[in-house]
Amino acid sequence: QVQLVESGGGLVQAGGSLRLSCLASGRTFSDCTVGWFRQTPGKEREFVAALTNSGGGTNYADAVKDRCTISRDNAKNTAYLQIHSLNVEDTAVYYCAAVRAWGVLPWTVAAYDYWGQGTQVTVSS
Repeated sequence: QVQLVESGGGLVQAGGSLRLSCLASGRTFSDCTVGWFRQTPGKEREFVAALTNSGGGTNYADAVKDRCTISRDNAKNTAYLQIHSLNVEDTAVYYCAAVRAWGVLPWTVAAYDYWGQGTQVTVSS
């Protein structure tokens, strides 16, 4: 079992940057692929980025791939999502997710077993 808690969201001006954190509990975090998703009201949760358990492989959604970096520190049981050049379309609740897997980078909601409660990111123009 893995429990996830996101932090780092907030209000930021367009053009700014933000780093989200995802703190995991449980001894199996280092065996997990980590993903970040986001959701706005009335829309489906959408994939943002994923990172393999070792940190050696990444996958990004086209909408963010030039502005986003996903990383992790297994010693701290923490994953991160850094987003640069934020725009109002990035406003959403951002969720951290995890699945016990090695070397894979799933982008679907159904592929992940563990989810955090989300952190709100609001970008003002």
